[in-house]
Amino acid sequence: MPSLPPELIKKLDLRRVRAIADYQFGPGAGEALFPDRAEIIRSKRTGRVKHVCLDGSLLATIRAEDGLLSLTIAGAKRLSAFLGDRYKVVVSEEAVPFVAKGRSAFAKHVIKADPKIKSGDEVLVVAPDGSLLAVGRAVLSGWEMMAFKRGVAVKIRAGISKERSRSSQCL
Repeated sequence: MPSLPPELIKKLDLRRVRAIADYQFGPGAGEALFPDRAEIIRSKRTGRVKHVCLDGSLLATIRAEDGLLSLTIAGAKRLSAFLGDRYKVVVSEEAVPFVAKGRSAFAKHVIKADPKIKSGDEVLVVAPDGSLLAVGRAVLSGWEMMAFKRGVAVKIRAGISKERSRSSQCL
């Protein structure tokens, strides 16, 4: 069986990751997150798409357990304007420094949350002024975040303070 040309493989891979983003965040998210010049990195062992980079910065990783995207701060910044209020959790000013360092966002500090967020969704955590603080996975649904006063609302994967010190460069 003849192998496909590299430029066709790149187009197919880009189409695949855009389709995943559209499924996960809504139609149009793939175009907003991954421009044509995005670089797709495959696993050397399995050959599957693993990372998506842009200009040397990691934008997202495809999770092995469910095939969905885990965003980095760079990816969240690209996606933030497109999403508007969707998939966003607003935390109180009191929690801002902790969340920015990568600590979990607790329900008692949630001021506003997209009611369509489901437990396990990839979310962006923002300050009251709308600036991006962190990315993570929702532990509670959006309405639970607003109703509960105890417990973790979002398990943070990367905060903006931590991201600056930690390398998120593509290999």
